[in-house]
Amino acid sequence: MAASCQNCSKTQPEVTLKKCAKCQSTLYCSRDCQKADWKKHRKDCSKAQGARAPKRKPFTSLSNKVWLHGRPEPETYELLIDAYRLRVWDDNNAGEMVSQNSEGFQRFLDTVETRPGLLPPWWDQEKREACEALGGDSSHRCNLSSPVTKGSIIQRYGDDTFPMQLRMFVEQVLGSGPGGQSGQAMLAMMVRTE
Repeated sequence: MAASCQNCSKTQPEVTLKKCAKCQSTLYCSRDCQKADWKKHRKDCSKAQGARAPKRKPFTSLSNKVWLHGRPEPETYELLIDAYRLRVWDDNNAGEMVSQNSEGFQRFLDTVETRPGLLPPWWDQEKREACEALGGDSSHRCNLSSPVTKGSIIQRYGDDTFPMQLRMFVEQVLGSGPGGQSGQAMLAMMVRTE
C-alpha cells in the first residue's frame, strides 16, 4: 500500500509527502492538512515523542564514553548528525567558515570510528551507511543541508542541557570543544550534580 497523507489520503506522485516534524512518522501533503488533522494526531504525536525518553545521567554516560550506547539505531543516527551540525554552527559562530556537507560528516564519522567505545557495539559499515543516508534525506528534520542552532536543539530534544551534551560528545571525538576550549571541568561538575 502506497504512503498517503494522513488527512486527505492523497499519494505520491500526486503530492509530495513530508513527515510530521515532531514525531517523524505521520505523513502530510501540506501544512493545511497537518493543521486539519492536529486534533486527532496530537495524542499519537505526543506518545511518539514520549518514546524518546531522556537518558538517565547523561553526563555520567558522557564521562564513561557510553553516551550513545543503549539508544535505538535511528536515534543514534540523529544524534551523530545533530552533533556534527551543532559543531559546524559553533565553528562558524567562532569565525571559522566551515561548510556543512556530506563530505564533512563522513570525515566526522571516520574520526568517531577511531575513538574506542564511543559508538554502540552494533555499529558497522551497514549502520554507517544508514546514518549517512539519513543525513542526506532532505525530507528528514536532521538532514545535513538544514542548519541547526542551539535553540533548535533545545526545542527538538526538550532539554536545556542537550546542546552541552552534544558539544561534550563532539569534544570526545575531535579532542577539543568549540573554539578549542576544554569542557572537561564542566563535564566533571555536571557528573557530580547527577
